Amino acid sequence: MTRATVSSAGRSTARPAAFAWAGYAAFACGLLYALVSAYWALGGTAGVDTLGGKLEELARARQPGLIAVVWVTVALKLAGGVLGLALVRPWGRRPPRWMVLTAGWGATALLVLYGGVLVGVQALVQAGVIQASSDMDWKAFHWHLFLWDPWFLVWGIFLGLAALGFTRRRG
Repeated sequence: MTRATVSSAGRSTARPAAFAWAGYAAFACGLLYALVSAYWALGGTAGVDTLGGKLEELARARQPGLIAVVWVTVALKLAGGVLGLALVRPWGRRPPRWMVLTAGWGATALLVLYGGVLVGVQALVQAGVIQASSDMDWKAFHWHLFLWDPWFLVWGIFLGLAALGFTRRRG
């Protein structure tokens, strides 16, 4: 099902109403995740203890290599968020269709696999199926299990639904 709207040029544009919300949700996930990373890259320390291990240690030390990597992740998270919009907004039809579809489905696969594998393995640790190491940082582990890593999975699902809507759209 598509919803017809009229552009400022007077042309009718159709977009799948059923999946438009998913593109906006994917944008929100990417934007919010980028804001958290930018906060840490700028020196914010609230929540750094939820990262755990060596990552937390490097973040607190403001290790330049890590800060550079965090800024790269900010850019990637913003790009992933904007991709969600491109899949549901009329301006997303300007690039060649195959490029938007490749980016949409590629990012979906990456986010769902990354988040899904991490959450799956962590759930097995939580259930006691996999033995946790003796020096496990349980606070960081639970933050990853219940927030950071599922966020990637949910973001990927939203992006996948938006990509599905874009795939089904004609013209």
